[in-house]
Amino acid sequence: MGNWVVNHWFSVLFLATWLGLNVFLFVHAFLSYEKADKYYYTREILGSTLAWARASARCLNFNSMLILLPVCRNLLSFLRGTCSFCRRTLRKQLDHNLTFHKLVAYMICLHTAIHIIAHLFNFERYSRSRQATDGSLASILSTLSHQGKEEDSWLNPMQSPNMTVEYVTFTSIAGLTGVIITIALVLMVTSAMEFIRRSYFEVFWYTHHIFIIYFIGLGIHGIGGIVRGQTEESLNESHPHRCAESFKQWDDHDSHCKHPRFEGLPAESWKWILAPGVLYILERILRFYRSQQKVVITKVVMHPSKVLELQMIKRGFSMEVGQYIFVNCPSVSYLEWHPFTLTSAPEEDFFSVHIRAVGDWTENLIRAFEQQCSPIPRIEVDGPFGTVSEDVFQYEVVVLVGAGIGVTPFASILKSIWYKFRHEDHNLKTQTIYFYWICRETGAFAWFNDLLASLECEMEELGKVDFLNYRLFLTGWDSNIASHATLNFDKATDILTGLKQKTSFGRPMWDNEFSTIANAHPRSVVGVFLCGPQTLAKSLSKCCCQYSSLDPRKVQFYFNKENF
Repeated sequence: MGNWVVNHWFSVLFLATWLGLNVFLFVHAFLSYEKADKYYYTREILGSTLAWARASARCLNFNSMLILLPVCRNLLSFLRGTCSFCRRTLRKQLDHNLTFHKLVAYMICLHTAIHIIAHLFNFERYSRSRQATDGSLASILSTLSHQGKEEDSWLNPMQSPNMTVEYVTFTSIAGLTGVIITIALVLMVTSAMEFIRRSYFEVFWYTHHIFIIYFIGLGIHGIGGIVRGQTEESLNESHPHRCAESFKQWDDHDSHCKHPRFEGLPAESWKWILAPGVLYILERILRFYRSQQKVVITKVVMHPSKVLELQMIKRGFSMEVGQYIFVNCPSVSYLEWHPFTLTSAPEEDFFSVHIRAVGDWTENLIRAFEQQCSPIPRIEVDGPFGTVSEDVFQYEVVVLVGAGIGVTPFASILKSIWYKFRHEDHNLKTQTIYFYWICRETGAFAWFNDLLASLECEMEELGKVDFLNYRLFLTGWDSNIASHATLNFDKATDILTGLKQKTSFGRPMWDNEFSTIANAHPRSVVGVFLCGPQTLAKSLSKCCCQYSSLDPRKVQFYFNKENF
């Protein structure tokens, strides 16, 4: 438990603060509407569901204010740059932006459900009190709109006993926008499910952009003022504590209590979402401007296992290791932008990405570049944007774990190391790197074989063989491959990769690996970086907690995962 706290204390504190603010806003709003004299008569009709509806609305506004901030990627990159002097614990939180984005979305869904259920009860009680003929205070309040005295006298939005809940829902501003907001939210959340996002990215991409409709609807949702409270002037003339009991004498001329007058609550949602909305619009304008800058493709390489490598140049483009860009190909899809980790090093005079065919968009892009008779498709690039891998050289010992195409951010890191050694960079804090690459098929190893071979030679020439320790793991193989590798195990180079390091079959035994690293570096800070599936992330995160010492002077493992 202690090791877990060392790695996650700030995340826990941040989430506790966010949850605490949600609880505070909900309770504060609930008590305000449940106790305030202004809503005494409204509560006579609606009961406690008034407070439930308004409290959930307050939390909805708060979380709708937050939902856009984690996807303002330029803002996050700016914060990462300005926070370069901060502790790594603080910078790491920026890499949980999408996780927080999802948590805020779930909170919006929760309060949307509460808000809808509460208003269903409210409309039902409005309808029931409007149809009542028992002379109760609720029925009298519901007929105030028919007194014909003043426009602001009404409290019940149902103007006649024959008016249905459905009619009010689809003819009022609040009701109609509420339906639109709910439909938009359901579509966005369901299309963002892992299965849909991985298998049908286009569905997720297009559906998620109806957030524009969500925010427009939210901004005008409260304009109708269906929920009403007593005016301040009316409170002074006919305070409910003094006049509620004598409601039957309100019509008498000699009565000191007059008919209460009411006013609709002013729209509040737009105040919450205005600032983040403007910030997001500026973010999109900046991204659009950068995406329109010309990109020149200098080299196209088709690797095994349907992997396309694009080497490009762009004026003013500056990157750091492990960063990523968004790529658009107008001839494939004018609107779709897909993120790819940069595989080039900052020291190179170009930037590159490796794109594997995993869906319709990537397959169509690769097919477009394979058609040699046609001109090279035009590419637009937005970025680069920062990731957790930027901090890789802040650790004395580094563990890099890539699964399949997840090796791409580490290709950038390994290339940069190669250049640093070539130029004798004495400011390199990192002393040892452990690199694990896990692939399902042998063809994948061909992507960066040349890079690994160059690093092998470079380390040998410089006498730093122990600096880079890499292990290649093949998880998908047949008996012929295994037998062939076994028969040739005594050769100087691996039969599958041509490298001196032999390929292992199966998956790494992480307990053994972490135990070995901990024993080899008993007083080091070890940064563990993963670009791979969530199941592997859970295993590595668990090992980081398990093998970190409670003594801060001894070995500490810090887990970092790529998210974009």
